[in-house]
Amino acid sequence: MTVVFDAAARPRHPEKAHRPDAPALKKPEWIRVKAPVSKGYGETAAIVRAHDLHTVCEEAGCPNIGECWDKKHATFMIMGDTCTRACAFCNVKTGLPGALDAAEPEHVAQATAKLGLKHVVVTSVDRDDLDDGGAAHFAAVIRAIRAQCPTTTIEVLTPDFLRKEGAVATVVAARPDVFNHNLETVPSKYLTVRPGARYFASIRLLQQVKEIDPTMFTKSGIMVGLGEERNEILQVMDDLRAADVDFLTIGQYLQPTRKHHPVVRFVPPDEFKGYETVAYAKGFLMVSASPLTRSSHHAGEDFARLKTARDGRVG
Repeated sequence: MTVVFDAAARPRHPEKAHRPDAPALKKPEWIRVKAPVSKGYGETAAIVRAHDLHTVCEEAGCPNIGECWDKKHATFMIMGDTCTRACAFCNVKTGLPGALDAAEPEHVAQATAKLGLKHVVVTSVDRDDLDDGGAAHFAAVIRAIRAQCPTTTIEVLTPDFLRKEGAVATVVAARPDVFNHNLETVPSKYLTVRPGARYFASIRLLQQVKEIDPTMFTKSGIMVGLGEERNEILQVMDDLRAADVDFLTIGQYLQPTRKHHPVVRFVPPDEFKGYETVAYAKGFLMVSASPLTRSSHHAGEDFARLKTARDGRVG
């Protein structure tokens, strides 16, 4: 179990430290994963450390880190390891971030090359302290990867940039192959799960991407097990399709610590399969729905399938 306080003096989640402990449900068999101990995992970790980079795999406590890092698939988390928001589901450190690292775009590109990534996913903390929410830094990272790894496809998973004017256009202009922005949960849960965000602002962001560049793939994801109802999930699907989103991911929420939002329910695999069937029927080009689905899990393989699906639909 992850602790709320780091070994260092600075608390990881100061805003959560004084909350009463939430109950923790016992994980079912289908949610269990092996500890990361492989040679590939160690090599990936060494490359990440050598370039002084952060990954969402580690910071968010992703259950798939052993599998992905064994294959040298790491998801880079740019703009530091400290988020300006305090979402109830998230294990990323909260506080006042430091200045942006001007060398980070180059470091991400170098690590991408050393890992031999054919498809790279770049995400970030929320940086509400920046005038553009960090959009220009995202663009710089995309350009740096393009320069060093011209055949690598690039997927970005962005925050909402606090609805700052021009931010989305800045990232789209840098031409990532996939623009991902997660809704995370259904609208009724935003005040308790994602209080710093606004549901329809996130829908609008995804819609803006398509308005600026209709050819760019868009993607979004939600977690289940937070107390949402089935009809709410189906409504989210409809809202995303109205914004012409191509790719939907649905995964099980896992409680990082007892200070975070509790898991209300572990959704069984057959329900995920049902959501996948419905989502395809609603028109998504690509759907990934399973207990351990995460935004960047199997992202490279999924991107290839996404392209094939669009080519088939156009043809």
